[in-house]
Formats: sequence, structure tokens, C-alpha cells
Amino acid sequence: MNTLCKAERLYSKIVIEKMFAGGASRSFSVFPLRAVYMSVDRQEVPASIISVPKKRFKRAVKRNRVKRQIREAYRKNKGGLWQALEEKEQGVAVAFIYLSNELFSSAEIENKVKILLARIAEKLE
Repeated sequence: MNTLCKAERLYSKIVIEKMFAGGASRSFSVFPLRAVYMSVDRQEVPASIISVPKKRFKRAVKRNRVKRQIREAYRKNKGGLWQALEEKEQGVAVAFIYLSNELFSSAEIENKVKILLARIAEKLE
């Protein structure tokens, strides 16, 4: 349960383009993160994610740190979202976008991801 396997990563260009084109997707922010999510057909896992910090950091080291923090926070706290999706027999694709120009601690990122995941779980149809 507390792993992040390859099936949970969002690779489908079609789904990603649909998500960011608007229309079917919804989003909200909890600074320094923004979640964009969209209902999708169920695959082998209930939720698939992509972590997308905009190119706010010039150095790849910092961008990779942010991606790692987001993925780790999601991995630890995905249980509530998965339960809500299992009950409703739905699937969801989620993108986390980093909005700040500064780095935050992993604990802060984890708190924000918890809030975002809880909000996504409660807003599912």
C-alpha cells in the first residue's frame, strides 16, 4: 500500500493534455501547491499522479528535490483518497503543480498534499 509503483505514474499524453486543456478537469490551490484532477476510467490502480513543478528553478537539483518531496508526500498519504475511489468505483488522474519560487521543508509539503488529497476525495462525484 505504501509504495509508488509505475502504474501509479501518469504517462498518457492524451490524458495529460485533456487535464490541462480545461473542461473536464478541476483544480484548486493550497500554497505552494496546486492540484489539477480529472476523473478517468479505472485502470489497475485507482489513482495515477504526475508531479509537475513549473520551471521555476533554474537548477535541476532543486526541481528534482521538489518532485521527490511531492511524490513522497503523496505516497505516504494516498490511503484516504484510494478508499474514497474504491467506494465510488472511480479512477482519478492528479497533477501537482509547484507554485512558489522558494523551497519548502518536506513536512510543509506533506501537510499541503494531505489537504489537497482530502479535498479531492470529498469533491468526487
